[in-house]
Amino acid sequence: MYSTLKPLMLAIASCSCLYAGTAAADTIINNVRGYTFSGAQLLQFQALAFDDAGKVIATGKSAELAVRLPNARHVDGGGKTLLPGMIDAHGHVLSLGVSQMQLGLRATANLADAQKAIADYALRFPLNQWIIGGEWNQANWKLGRFPTAQEIDVVVKDRPVWLSRVDGHAGWANSKALQLAGITESTPDPAGGKIEKDAQGKPTGILVDAAMRMVDKVVPPASNAEQRAALNLALLELAKVGVTSVHDAGVSEAADKLFREYADQGKLTARVYGMVRGTDGLFDKVSQQGPLLTYGQDFYSLRAVKLFADGALGSRGAALMAPYSDAPHTHGLLFKTADDMYAMIEKAASKGYQVNVHAIGDAGNRQILDGFARLPASASASLRHRIEHAQVVALDDIPRFKQLGILPSMQPTHATSDMNMAEDRVGAERIKGAYAWRSFLKQGSRIACGSDFPIESPNPFWGIHAAVTRQDMAGKPAQGWYASQAMTVQEALRCFTLDAAYAAHQENSLGTLEAGKWADFIIIDQDMLNMPAKDIYKIRVLQTWVAGKQVYSVIK
Repeated sequence: MYSTLKPLMLAIASCSCLYAGTAAADTIINNVRGYTFSGAQLLQFQALAFDDAGKVIATGKSAELAVRLPNARHVDGGGKTLLPGMIDAHGHVLSLGVSQMQLGLRATANLADAQKAIADYALRFPLNQWIIGGEWNQANWKLGRFPTAQEIDVVVKDRPVWLSRVDGHAGWANSKALQLAGITESTPDPAGGKIEKDAQGKPTGILVDAAMRMVDKVVPPASNAEQRAALNLALLELAKVGVTSVHDAGVSEAADKLFREYADQGKLTARVYGMVRGTDGLFDKVSQQGPLLTYGQDFYSLRAVKLFADGALGSRGAALMAPYSDAPHTHGLLFKTADDMYAMIEKAASKGYQVNVHAIGDAGNRQILDGFARLPASASASLRHRIEHAQVVALDDIPRFKQLGILPSMQPTHATSDMNMAEDRVGAERIKGAYAWRSFLKQGSRIACGSDFPIESPNPFWGIHAAVTRQDMAGKPAQGWYASQAMTVQEALRCFTLDAAYAAHQENSLGTLEAGKWADFIIIDQDMLNMPAKDIYKIRVLQTWVAGKQVYSVIK
């Protein structure tokens, strides 16, 4: 491996000083197998030229660009593959960093593993007042039920423990955390949430959706130093996996302040397209000046709003029109009435904000489509409203996305993560409209692809692999899970680049390597367009560049 990377690494070493000073010059990255879209067409090129301002001058043949730009500095790309920077259309930036500082249970194979991980973490961090973390998934543990507070108590009972489910829509608390939150058998379910209780009416330790706030509000808030540490960790992780821009699905007031600060200081190494969480609080403040279309040379914007229709499928909080196939006593949860939801949509749209609504279940998706249908037609067309996830959609509602001009913002790895339980939840008929990428593409919808990190990995090549194969990394199922809904490699690449940029009104500045756009690009170790699809998840990012500056490299 080292011998094949050596020319590239030497090139990195030789050019690393170019951006330390203030000298102005054009740069040409030569000797690459480059790909970029131009409209619907995928083009290939040998070299990329960009100016000192970080804008693309041209792509083309090395010799032709050398003649056109005789004073340019040249960097040898070592024959590697160069792509536009990946855009994750749905992530949670600070949460990604926070997740790396907390207890993670994603890799636990069963409840006993999880209990051991909790106990080990408690021993390693004896001064932590709370044990915080998550990423647990009871479906992977084959429990056939949610875990309980008592199953944490047996390993940690003297300190509060609060662990979010992998989808972020349920939390697992021990008895100490329940006590501090004031949750007892007489505590009623909050609107849009559920306190799971046993046959005797006692809280089990599982809180779903809005009920999670009862614990969240008693957890000590992160300090400014902790927030900065989380952002630094998140930016590093995004650079490592080649994500040069992310749509942050739920920006708080603290996060907004931090993103602006980092943009002012030139410390953002990934562009952030922000969605204000909700239509009160921060929204009431920032909307007085109208949408923040761009800030800090396109490194930050705040021109969208994030709303929630329902919960998640794994915790049975997603709102379904008919009962869950594996739990006939519940339909899940709609968080708002139709009129209340429309009022929020209309409030944001009337002030010129794109409205992006989390909707997982078919009832959630229908409520939001109905709400968007009540807006003036011009509002949806110009603002490009989105449904985040669009995960389980009634078959007769899929065409409404195109008719109403609503963009489906979807996360391919959700399908391969959920395939172990999704059909159990919704049955053989409703699954036909679930994770239905091909159905959306066939009708001409532009899908914005993301990961929903840290719920899933931010690695876009894991997402592209899932989109193309509909398989896990072990190659299962052999023929792909509902493989008729798979994307082609080109479609998946476009979904993570140009179409994600379009979903943020940024297609004229990001998403392709066309003249005048920002020189956001990555160099990877394999040719994604000419390799077995089953191996795409193995792709490794060698370099990440944002605005013509190298923000990550593999150095041997």
